[in-house]
Amino acid sequence: MKRIVGLVLLLGCISVNALAFDAFIVKDIRVEGLQRISAGTVFNYLPIKIGSEINSRATAKAIRALFKTGFFRDVRLEHDGDVLIVFVSERPAISKIELSGNEDFETEDLLRTLKDVGLTEGRTFNRSLLDRIQQELGRQYQNFGKYAVQIESEVTPLERNRVAIHIDIVEGDAARIKQINLVGNKVFSEKTLFDDFQLSVTHLLSFYTKDDQYSRQKLSADLETLRSHYLDRGYINFKILSTQVSITPDKQDIYITINISEGDVFRVNAVKLAGDLKLPQDDLFPAVKVNKGDIFSRKQATRSADAITALLSNEGYYFTNVNTVPDIDNEKKEVALTFFVDPGKRVYVRRINMVGNTKTRDEVLRREIRQLESAWISAKSVERSKSRLRRLGYFEEVNVETPAVPGTTDQVDINFKVKEKPSGNLLAGLGFSQSQGLIFNVSVSQENFLGTGKQIGFAFNNSDVNTQYSLNYTNPFYTVDGVSRGFLLSFRETDADEADISDFSTDELRAGVTYGIPLNEFDRVRVNFELVDTDVTLGRTAPIEVAEFLDDNGDNFFNYLVSVSWSHDTRNRAIFPTRGAFQALSGEITIPGSDLTYYKLSYRQQRYFPLTKSFTLLMKGDLGYGNAYGDTTELPFFENFFAGGVRSVRGFEDNSLGDRDSNNEPFGGNVKIVGNAELIFPVPFQADSKTVRMSAFFDVGNIYDDSDAFDLADLRASVGVAATWLSPVGPLTFSIAQPLREEDGDDVQKFQFSFGSAL
Repeated sequence: MKRIVGLVLLLGCISVNALAFDAFIVKDIRVEGLQRISAGTVFNYLPIKIGSEINSRATAKAIRALFKTGFFRDVRLEHDGDVLIVFVSERPAISKIELSGNEDFETEDLLRTLKDVGLTEGRTFNRSLLDRIQQELGRQYQNFGKYAVQIESEVTPLERNRVAIHIDIVEGDAARIKQINLVGNKVFSEKTLFDDFQLSVTHLLSFYTKDDQYSRQKLSADLETLRSHYLDRGYINFKILSTQVSITPDKQDIYITINISEGDVFRVNAVKLAGDLKLPQDDLFPAVKVNKGDIFSRKQATRSADAITALLSNEGYYFTNVNTVPDIDNEKKEVALTFFVDPGKRVYVRRINMVGNTKTRDEVLRREIRQLESAWISAKSVERSKSRLRRLGYFEEVNVETPAVPGTTDQVDINFKVKEKPSGNLLAGLGFSQSQGLIFNVSVSQENFLGTGKQIGFAFNNSDVNTQYSLNYTNPFYTVDGVSRGFLLSFRETDADEADISDFSTDELRAGVTYGIPLNEFDRVRVNFELVDTDVTLGRTAPIEVAEFLDDNGDNFFNYLVSVSWSHDTRNRAIFPTRGAFQALSGEITIPGSDLTYYKLSYRQQRYFPLTKSFTLLMKGDLGYGNAYGDTTELPFFENFFAGGVRSVRGFEDNSLGDRDSNNEPFGGNVKIVGNAELIFPVPFQADSKTVRMSAFFDVGNIYDDSDAFDLADLRASVGVAATWLSPVGPLTFSIAQPLREEDGDDVQKFQFSFGSAL
């Protein structure tokens, strides 16, 4: 009603002012009443110019034009002879906007929303716009179940024609879902259908999950989940007939009723490909996940269309569109599926651009790119390039855009946008391990030295067991083919007695060079050449086995060590992966001319199987074998394998499995067998946590002094639960295990933890 009255008054004002004028030629124009707005702005919007003839129609048009700008709350035209005088009264400017009472929405987000619709500091104030915004904010809160929300605004005039706006929000309590009714379901129970719903009636944990708070968006998502449940199980004619949402008068309780029609189950009687396929049908059909005779599934049909799209996108048809066209036979309850392919034009890459790498050299990024310029675009190559840039570790973010080249329909540019992070680190850490005691480490590293991608580093680590100094340098692209070369110099003191094994200590000086050879995107071979000088010192209670070995071979050894390893890594990320696999097969041998001649072989594997969105099965294996050859009669005791502990067979003390020496201390052996099965699941109430992971595990393994001594009956086993937290000061890992198979004399340790050591 207020708007109607205002409109009538405005029209009346325009009419009166228009009738007051006799026609004349404008010789000059003068503007009165301006405070903030320039006269040029008024002249820009004013449809009357000097030399124009002015009459009642022209004045009405001029007043409407100036009102339409929204800058003025009053406009009046007069004339003094042939001079047109424009009297204006400006709307006030918004000096500041304050919000109070909002808890569900961040203030910054609300202010950003207000700015998008024109209500922001510095802009002209419009009361009608503020009223509309209040109504829209109310609707937003109601969409999240806050039906009792109250929004009041206060406009305070300030000097110099300005105003301050204060919006007070009383959110109130969200309405709770009292009941959800499903009408028409005959095949599936309500419990089955509601399992995947985001919304729920109030239950014991609703105070935390808030799933009993009604939201229109969540209801829409749940209806789509319901539709998908039926369409993925053959009910192609499933329909949601109606949805009623009612609220009690006190706006506290919500009742939801969903009426559905299930229909019948349909089977697939034919699968066809149509359109401009570009590839032979024999190449495309393996991507189709739907077979004749299967129960129809929209999920499988969608996956098939996506797989066909991916195949053609890899062949340059980047804008391929695949539509699934069903031909439904309601009498036979069958459906024929036709995947209609529209590949569009083959798209070529004009240029590949790097954006954001202010420190890292362009060539460091480009050598990771698997897409070529002037070649047709491959979605697989673009995604692989993005993945390789992420795995460099130099960037916080890596994004890719493929804008079309202006004026063409078959060319794109590829823009890789990166956000660099500091590549140099000065780290000091403090930790504790049950096997090594207090751990202190300091490291200085530069992963991207001067933007070249080369790595240099120095590290110092100290614990009750080990004191180590190391210096390393690696050039990941020693050759243009991606062959890496690195150098290592390290010194390590080890007190084995502190690790609860035999009483001896070693001083080891090591210098070496390593070459890494990429075989493909996922496989790599490393060849390492090292000079190793080792001094062994007997402890006061050294066992006979150690003393006899030193009597036969001396206590100082200079060895030439050669090692070769192969690794295959398809994990989706380095920390807390959820799918993919990692395998590593390695062998090392001291070549003739060394003081000791021996070799060691090892194999490690990790496989991640995603069971659901939240649960992952991890299978791990760790095998090792070593022996001597030539004049050396047995594997050196300081090269023995060990097992037991928080990262091996949990529930048994670190390094405690296997044979014991003459002092009944763990001595290790030359054969290692360890296997682990873990069910990884999210932390309760923190399903989206990126820093905490829990698991239930089954561990099995042991150490043997010879391959002939291997006996399955000697394997130790345990079950339990474990958790790892990536804390701000380092990873914390702990486990609670119950040994299932143990022998007399085993060192059992049910609770184990490690803080600050590597994952």
